[in-house]
Parts: sequence; structure tokens; C-alpha cells
Amino acid sequence: MTIYIKNGTIVNEGRSFKGDLVIEDDRIVDITACKMITRGQYDKIIDAAGCFVLPGIIDEHVHFREPGMERKADIESESRAAVFGGVTSYFEMPNTNPQTTSLENWLDKLRRGKEESHVNYSFFFGATNDNAGLFHQLDVHRVPGIKLFMGASTGNMLVDRIDSLRKIFSEAARLHLPVMAHCEDSVLIGHNMAMVKAMYGDDPDIKFHPVIRNEEVCYKSSLLATQLAKESGAHLHIAHISTAKELTLLCKPQITGEAVLAHLLFCDQDYAVKGALIKCNPSVKKKSDRDELRKALDDGRIYTIGTDHAPHEKKDKEGGCIKASSGMPMIQFSLVAMLELVDEGVLTIEKLVELMAHHPADLFHIVDRGYLRKGYKADVTIVRPHKSWTVNENLIQSKCKWSPVTGHTFHWQVQQTICNGHLVYDQGCFDRDYRGEEIYFRK
Repeated sequence: MTIYIKNGTIVNEGRSFKGDLVIEDDRIVDITACKMITRGQYDKIIDAAGCFVLPGIIDEHVHFREPGMERKADIESESRAAVFGGVTSYFEMPNTNPQTTSLENWLDKLRRGKEESHVNYSFFFGATNDNAGLFHQLDVHRVPGIKLFMGASTGNMLVDRIDSLRKIFSEAARLHLPVMAHCEDSVLIGHNMAMVKAMYGDDPDIKFHPVIRNEEVCYKSSLLATQLAKESGAHLHIAHISTAKELTLLCKPQITGEAVLAHLLFCDQDYAVKGALIKCNPSVKKKSDRDELRKALDDGRIYTIGTDHAPHEKKDKEGGCIKASSGMPMIQFSLVAMLELVDEGVLTIEKLVELMAHHPADLFHIVDRGYLRKGYKADVTIVRPHKSWTVNENLIQSKCKWSPVTGHTFHWQVQQTICNGHLVYDQGCFDRDYRGEEIYFRK
């Protein structure tokens, strides 16, 4: 199938220009300034006048809950949400049931992705206190990296022995696999939790969540991870940085950082309205932290943007900072939310494309994706500005059917999502029979 996208504003590799793009089968075969492509027979012509044509968004950080927690979400439902949000590729995390900490379970995830995912997929291998010796069994062309939980979170995958941590970083370095780390100090969390519960009861108000999981909890763990990376030579990618203080630890190219939607959109003032809907780990913190993270998008300190998409049933979000589950579903709304920050002047649309497509591709050495280039896989997202729509339950594709942005009116809209040259979403029409491809790394 050939697709001709014409008259759009192409955003790619640091510049925006009026241009046309031609797709043949699963590859981009031409990309040029407008009026240059004039001849040819095409199966589909998309007039993108007034729209922006972007590389397909790569979400490096999602929790799709399958296997073991399908009541919350599954690969089919959450990859469908990705399609509607202009996301064409994702990396899924290992804290499922069973955990993705053995070769058998990792291969099972890949099988599930092939059978169920509507977009391109890959799965992190999870580290434990005892499994660094398995890393060499992984095909480094099929795994993005090692996911390490240095803080307790959903799935109980905490790695807390220093000898184990050293082995994990050392083995990852030897195999040239990045370590993506959730950094929170569990001892400090336990101390803070006991203190807050002693003062405010067994399930204190949600506003105390950033007291329990505070700045020092994050910084202490991130500092240790940084030291281990420098010691071993491993590439450390600190997941969901939530504090201004942690930004001081970043040192490209070896120590890079990710920001996620929760910490870019919300701050502690929002607990009064959103309550446990914005409870996540690490916690949403002070407005000054949020504002510094936003600055770090533009000045280059933050290298990638992910969602940490983590659905729960709505009933799981009831309670205070102890009982309510941590996590929120955001993959469907990540691109349009970030485009709102473009409108606010937080970053440029060119920088957005770097953070959400180019840099994930570069960091994980993705083969032939993340850019609009001749010969690359045709993963393309087309968005229209000044197109207002309001989030409601009927529009939410995630199985849980809620989001902290329910009721919010966005002013950008995803028009088309093209995955491997296939028009999987076209202005509300979704091809539910399409399946994405496995992502490959380190050509």
C-alpha cells in the first residue's frame, strides 16, 4: 500500500517545514518540501493541510498489567489507547504477575505482544536480587534494557542488596544494556510512613503522600544509582524524575533522565481537587519541582518523556496515601497534553519531538524508528491544532475508563496514527484487526 501525506507541517530533526511524505508498504520512501512530490499513483492520499506531521511517539515507560492483572488493563486495551493517542511504540515494564524476571516470562510477553498489540512493542527485563546471572541469556537486539526497582512500588520487585545492585550494573555494562531505574529509598519511605501514620492515623490524607515519598527519598536513591553507574560504566536512565534536586545528578551521555506526565502536569496543590487520582510513585511534589522539570525539558537536562502509564480500577484509587493504589492511565493523552505545554511556551514542538521520539530511539538504539527518514519504518502521527474536545469516559480507551484529565478540554487532536505504513487510526476510525511489530535494537 502507498500513502501520500501532503501539505502538512513536518516536524523532524530540529526543524519544521511545509512538506510531503510518501509511504510504500512499511517504509518511508520520500520526504521533501511541498510542491516537490507531484507524480505517482497512491492507494491513499491524506491532505494534512493545517496539521503537523510527526514521527510516531515512542513511550518508553508503560505498565499494561498483563499477565496477572487483566482486571485493570491488558495489552489489547492499552495499546488501543496508545493508537488513539498517536503513540506507535512502547516499552512495557516487568512488574506483572508473573514478573518478567526470567527468560521464559520475557519470551511469553513477546508472544502476547505479537498476538495482541495494536502498535509496536517491546518489554524490559526486570532485575531482582538474584537474577543478574540471567542477563547474558537475553538477545540484546530484542530487549530495550534492564528495569531496576530501587524503591518499593507495585509488584514488589525491590532490589535492596548492595552486592546485587553492583552485579546488576556490572552485567548491564558488559552487555551494553541501559539500566532504567526507579529510584526511591525504601528505608526512608518506611521511616516517613511510620511518622505520618503515628500523627494522622492508619490511612492519612492523600496530601501526605509527598511527605512520605519526599525529595530526600528520591535523591538519596538516585545518588546511589549514579555512583553505581559511574563505578561500573553502565548507562543509567533515571525513570520519572520528580524533584529539581535530582536534576543535578544528570550527566549525559552516561546518566540520563526521564520526566513523566504526572510530574509535568501536576503539583502538590492539585491533591485538593484530584485527590488519589494523581497518586503515583514517586509522588507528585512541589510546584517548584514541577516548574524546574518543565525548564529541564527545554534546556536539555531531561532526555526523554514517558507516561508511566499505570491503570488501576477506579475503586483501587479510593482511600488516602496508604490504601489508594499508585499510578494513573495517561498514554492516550500524553501527546496532546505535551502539545498544550508547547502552546504555553514551555517547550517548542521541535523539542517535543526530540523528547518523545528521537531521544528514546537514540538512547535505546532502536532500529529504523523514531525519525521521519527515507528507509525508516513508517511510524507517523498527524495532529491538528485548534481542535477542541473534552475527555469523557466514552472516549477513554483504557480498560479502567478513568483518567486524571477526565473533564479537561484539549485543543489539539490526533487525526491519524500510522504504524509500519498501516493507517491504524483515521479521524475516529480504528482498525482493531491490525497488530504492530516487535521493536529491534542495536543493529
